[in-house]
Amino acid sequence: MAIKRTAISYYGLGYVEHAERDFAEMLEHGCSTVILAVTEFDFDFWRPNIPKIVDKAHQMGLKVLIDPWGIGKYFGGEQVSLFLQNNIENRQVSAFTGEKLPHACFNTNSFRDYFQRFCLNLAAETDADGFFWDEPHYGFPKAYASITGGAGDDWSCRCPVCMKKFYDYYGYEMPKIMNDDVKQFRWREALFILSDTSRKLKELKAKLEITCCVHATMNNYYVTEQRGYDNWDMVASCPYFDVFSTTIISWELPFHFFENITARTVAAAKKYGKESERWLMGYYKQPADFALIDKVVDLYDSMGVDRLASWTYRGGYGTVLAPPDALKLWDSIGKNYKRVLKK
Repeated sequence: MAIKRTAISYYGLGYVEHAERDFAEMLEHGCSTVILAVTEFDFDFWRPNIPKIVDKAHQMGLKVLIDPWGIGKYFGGEQVSLFLQNNIENRQVSAFTGEKLPHACFNTNSFRDYFQRFCLNLAAETDADGFFWDEPHYGFPKAYASITGGAGDDWSCRCPVCMKKFYDYYGYEMPKIMNDDVKQFRWREALFILSDTSRKLKELKAKLEITCCVHATMNNYYVTEQRGYDNWDMVASCPYFDVFSTTIISWELPFHFFENITARTVAAAKKYGKESERWLMGYYKQPADFALIDKVVDLYDSMGVDRLASWTYRGGYGTVLAPPDALKLWDSIGKNYKRVLKK
């Protein structure tokens, strides 16, 4: 058996008694782990109930990972960011136009301190099993893809903090056109905030498990996202990460894409002694034929994936991101979770 853990993301948490009913449904669907998507609003408003919800999940037999969902719009997630609302200066900046973007610059001390306090307080106040770094990324100033380089030519971040750090390290002004030095700088600085925070979390509680989930892209000559975490070797080799994860692939993509991403994910994880994790798209889109879910799960299992996860609980039922048959999608994922864990 390859797959040992099955996870589902869960947001909108608040009342323990409501979470208890949802956790029971997750268990019926073969989930062994719940990824609690904790927003900045949850942290400010629902904070007293978060430890109780973690405890209830444990009582029912679920492991719990905390996902700082959408924090600073640096992690993935639809949620708004209180940091961006309250800190209009510490934002990523377009290299081409100098425009401030709706993404926190995670190279600023302001955001690094904010992020670490958020995580360390949750680690101290709850008995969570670990943390989930959810699609961390530099923002894209443009929203369309170019033929040769991913999402347009513009990039971030070229704010005063990043420019000074770059100059201090390389001895010349950070260029507006991305070069190899800029790529290395972005990889290094992007990894620092997560590596440093993970180290401090493990110093606080050695048992905490850290999963880093990066965008599942080919990262070859023709298609590269340049989001700061596309050097998988750098990410997977971080000594404070326990699980190397690559994120959701749309059901509409060709099957060989699933094969390629999975092979590279497992190889990177094994190379550095980490567990591997792959995801199922359980929101927004559904496969034309639900049998594709079985086929992809079998692929992941046969290729040596250690953990399987899906976004999100109930297929996002009732939200704008729900697919046409959200509950059917959720049931199909649950059927596969139970099937693969019995192998």
